[in-house]
Amino acid sequence: MGKAKQRGRSSDDDDAGPTDKGPRAAKPRGKKKTPSRSLLRRLVIYSLAACVWAGVALALGLSFFAADLPDIDEAVLVRRPNVVILDTTGAEIASVGDIYRGAVRVDQLPKHVSGAFVAVEDRRFYSHFGIDVIGLGRAAVTDIKARRFVQGASTITQQVARNLFLTPDKNVTRKVKEMLLAIRLEQRFTKDEILTLYLNRVYFGAGTYGIEAAAERYFSRSAAQLSVYQSAVLAGLLRAPSRYSPTNSPKMSSDRAAVVLATMVETGVIDDKTAKAAAKDGLRNLTAVAAARGNTKGRYFVDWVLSQVDGFVGANDRDLVITTTLDLKLQRQAEEILERHLAKDGAKLKVAQGAIIMLGPDGAVRAMVGGRDYGDSQFNRATQALRQPGSSFKPIVFLAALENGYTPDDMVTDAPINIGGWKPHNYTNKYAGPVTVETALAESLNTATVRLADHVGVKQIIATARRLGITEDMKSDLTISLGSSDVTLLDLAGAYAPFANGGDAVAPFGIATIGDRKGEVLYTREPGTLGQVVPPHEVAMMNRMMSQVLIRGTGKAAAFGFPAAGKSGTTSDYRDAWFMGFTRDYITGVWVGNDNRDEMNKVTGGGLPAQIWHDVMQSAHAGREPRDLAGLAPILAEAPVGGSPGEHQGGLGGFLEQLLGSSTGSPTAQ
Repeated sequence: MGKAKQRGRSSDDDDAGPTDKGPRAAKPRGKKKTPSRSLLRRLVIYSLAACVWAGVALALGLSFFAADLPDIDEAVLVRRPNVVILDTTGAEIASVGDIYRGAVRVDQLPKHVSGAFVAVEDRRFYSHFGIDVIGLGRAAVTDIKARRFVQGASTITQQVARNLFLTPDKNVTRKVKEMLLAIRLEQRFTKDEILTLYLNRVYFGAGTYGIEAAAERYFSRSAAQLSVYQSAVLAGLLRAPSRYSPTNSPKMSSDRAAVVLATMVETGVIDDKTAKAAAKDGLRNLTAVAAARGNTKGRYFVDWVLSQVDGFVGANDRDLVITTTLDLKLQRQAEEILERHLAKDGAKLKVAQGAIIMLGPDGAVRAMVGGRDYGDSQFNRATQALRQPGSSFKPIVFLAALENGYTPDDMVTDAPINIGGWKPHNYTNKYAGPVTVETALAESLNTATVRLADHVGVKQIIATARRLGITEDMKSDLTISLGSSDVTLLDLAGAYAPFANGGDAVAPFGIATIGDRKGEVLYTREPGTLGQVVPPHEVAMMNRMMSQVLIRGTGKAAAFGFPAAGKSGTTSDYRDAWFMGFTRDYITGVWVGNDNRDEMNKVTGGGLPAQIWHDVMQSAHAGREPRDLAGLAPILAEAPVGGSPGEHQGGLGGFLEQLLGSSTGSPTAQ
């Protein structure tokens, strides 16, 4: 019993001394497994197991992402066709769409060209395996400190992978695929081959892709001729092509180029002396580039033309060359004149915007100014803005009156009037009593116009407007006679064209031909108009009356020494002011106002718009010979004479007799 008890005590008591019973008895003091050691051992085992499973999961995940990776031998170039817009003389107005030029290899470029891009985009490009681990770590630290994603770490190889094979979506799946493709690209191609792919596909803004197209676009030279400074400018563009564009912001482009030059020095591409020499005249050179590019105008017109291309040639993936009707010289003059007037008087007159349209007698658009600054607003006020034309609509009313038997010498009463509670009044609140139809138009007498409209009928006025080319909905009440129905400046100018060309309706157009770069003609506009819609004798009467607007009426400020005719227009509360007019050569319309329809400071059509019209037309007619308005003298012998004086039967009794030296009485239209 005693021995057994002793054995039990010595086997269970850690303080027992050594015995002669082998290893169990010889167990050293302090070697017993403690709970903390056991826990640590389990943690190590579990961590190793987790790492193994994480590795397995990563391998499976990478296999999943790799399963549908695109074949790197099947890079497809997806692009919008490039469209070059030419004016009527063949001068380039704009180049729109994705611009690509011939590919260039890295070994064909000066070292400073490729060096600029490597320095600023991926300075460890020649040492990493497609993924820059150091860059990733630096970006991670920066993002953690900022608590948001502020710095990326994509290598040039990753950018090639993304540009060639992937979408620009920002998500984990795309990023993983990008990294896997980058590794594959590094295994398949040399560094110079990857850099060549990059330089020929990277985006430089303004629809321009690739170093060759960018060199041509911004500096009018090939990539092989780029200077150190020009290379720095193009490399600096990549961070934000619009922000750092040398044509949009020379100062910001220059500041960015300075950063690139400093980075090129840091990476050994160039030395400090070369960088300083390159930067010396940088801003001046970029300002010259911006000024040269800034001479290209007509962006509102370009947008208008591009919106019509599919309708002529259908869906298209070919590069196109479009010859238009625009006269770039007239376009520049019109833009400069509008801006000069608004810069001078806009603030005091509370006028923020304006628009100008100029047509040839056949409807060809020669100039289109859709606003003061296309960069600030792409809304085209010449083609998209629907505004009340006010009295500039009256020629349509008076033409309807002529069609109903009136002549310029017939009498109409200018006096207060009340039609169903509507009491229109004259601008001056003064009334002239009995006046001729010609005077009623020349002096823009509202109550006389309403009396004519009431006699003619609203349906007849709308029918006349439609025949002249007004396409918008029109009010079917007498307020239409004072221009209450919205129109666009382009439509109203088109409606005046028959007065300028002898009576033919036109559809304003801007495209003459469309072809591809190989010379194949895809569309050619057939010459001509839409046919006669106003008889010659009515054209003659309208031109006689509207010429008086500039001679003694509301448009005297528009007269510029050539035979011309037109009509001013002002809407209620001075929200819109117009001057529409024409010569034998051009039909021009001017509108001024505010986009938010705020009141101007008592601006009328015979004021600022007439002054702008005067300057535009004077510039356009420089060097031209004056020509009589359409239809006046030659038509007299052919014009039908019907009815006795004073009867509205479509005749020209009073008109002809005045021209022949006699006079007759005329009735008063009530």
